[in-house]
Amino acid sequence: MISEHELHPSKNLDYLGITNVNKIYWNLTTPILYEQIISRREGLLAHLGPIVVRTGAITGRSPNDKFTVKEETTSDKIWWGSVNRPFEETQFENLWRRVQAYLQGNDIFVQDCFAGVDNHYSVPIRVITEYAWHSLFARNMFIRIKDEEGIMGHDPEYTVIDLPKFHAIPDDDGTNSEAFILVNLKRKIILIGGTSYAGEIKKSIFSLLNFLLPQQGVMSMHCSANVNQEGHTALFFGLSGTGKTTLSADRNRPLIGDDEHGWSDNGIFNFEGGCYAKVIRLSEEAEPEIFATTRKFGTILENVNIDSYWRRPDLDDATFTENTRASYPITHLDNYVEDSKGDHPKDIIFLTADAFGVLPPIARLTREQAMYQFLLGYTAKVAGTEKGISEPQATFSTCFGAPFMPLHPSEYAKLLGQKIEKHNVKTWLVNTGWTGGPHGEGHRISIKHTRALLNAALEGKLDEVEYETDPVFGLAIPKECPGVPSEVLNPRNTWGDKNAYNKKAADLAGKFKENFKQYETFVSEQVKKAGPSL
Repeated sequence: MISEHELHPSKNLDYLGITNVNKIYWNLTTPILYEQIISRREGLLAHLGPIVVRTGAITGRSPNDKFTVKEETTSDKIWWGSVNRPFEETQFENLWRRVQAYLQGNDIFVQDCFAGVDNHYSVPIRVITEYAWHSLFARNMFIRIKDEEGIMGHDPEYTVIDLPKFHAIPDDDGTNSEAFILVNLKRKIILIGGTSYAGEIKKSIFSLLNFLLPQQGVMSMHCSANVNQEGHTALFFGLSGTGKTTLSADRNRPLIGDDEHGWSDNGIFNFEGGCYAKVIRLSEEAEPEIFATTRKFGTILENVNIDSYWRRPDLDDATFTENTRASYPITHLDNYVEDSKGDHPKDIIFLTADAFGVLPPIARLTREQAMYQFLLGYTAKVAGTEKGISEPQATFSTCFGAPFMPLHPSEYAKLLGQKIEKHNVKTWLVNTGWTGGPHGEGHRISIKHTRALLNAALEGKLDEVEYETDPVFGLAIPKECPGVPSEVLNPRNTWGDKNAYNKKAADLAGKFKENFKQYETFVSEQVKKAGPSL
């Protein structure tokens, strides 16, 4: 019988300079991690089996605390700026020495796993944590090694060291606050400290893959992916609030993955082995599969409130944060693709929630328009979604994932354009936002209509219909669609005041053009002209 301390590679942690620790818990299984979580009072066992944890004051990502070490081997490749901020090598080494000293005498947990299911491009990683529940998070989210021989022979290329209880001293360490996420590509080390939010572990590896894979010709993407019964793959890009998770979770289309994927010459592959779903006000009726995972052993419920006696989670309770999360292995779902791979996509859907009410519920894009919309990454925030927002606000996140893109956005856009052209992929812009007027005057586009339009596009029912061109945005809008009233297809028709529509459309078009100026010198003339016309 294998003890909980035996299943580890022959290579120890000396290569990191981590010595004199108390206990190293190597590759613990889920039940043993549960025992550790509960005995260490890191979390509570909830009704039907999930583990419930709190992250304290920090309940989401800390983008202002993330830095990339600037060194000679990679500095010329990084898109330096507000997203990828430089950190001095000497400062990293000083902080790293303090981390090494901090670990002496402490217990640590190690999970050996992979990022990416395609063996040609998967990256062997090691996640070292001081919390048992963070080790379970890594076990849920990355690709598990399922045989003892594989674990014993694992040789990690990159290592994440996650220490929530270690706080930086900003004046001494050069950090922005006590929390920090430091990516050192030369040392192949990612240091995370001062935050218990587990999503930093996941997104730091995603950022790493976004640096490595495009340089190998692999498109790395912040998107969900599913397939139909014939194996036709669809990709869904969209920022928070656009319906990416809801629309890609389709009973008739098995899920490849819900958040991070690569697109190689072999097709689509998932970067992860699990899902990290937002669960605030999750409905059993609207999203039954995801709801079911919140009642399963192995799921981590992060910042979800529970009844102290009955231990039943309350998914409607936002006491701790609106950003409540569930981390679970993809095998917790009933309808998923077992090998987490798909063929080259037939369709790409860019989702936006346009709160100004001027974009059509669906539009067909040219290759150049797809690159343009991809670089913009547009959606809108509405009143109540964030503190201080009282009216609709346009927001742009390039490549639909700006915080995780180390290379210049044009590198990802060029790859996307090449793959769309090579594989003759249809691209669509789907607006799940408002129609008949802006937020506060119009109404949200019916989810029933959105699903009907999306299904029609994916089933090829919009291939032969007649289209009209939007005079401002240049988008091709279908004149008819099965199951959808024709009058809702063109947003101008849904407004009572046409002049008000024209003004609002021109205003949003101006925001598009202003935001796109930063990319104009990096794209072709055709892509520049694919934007709106004023």
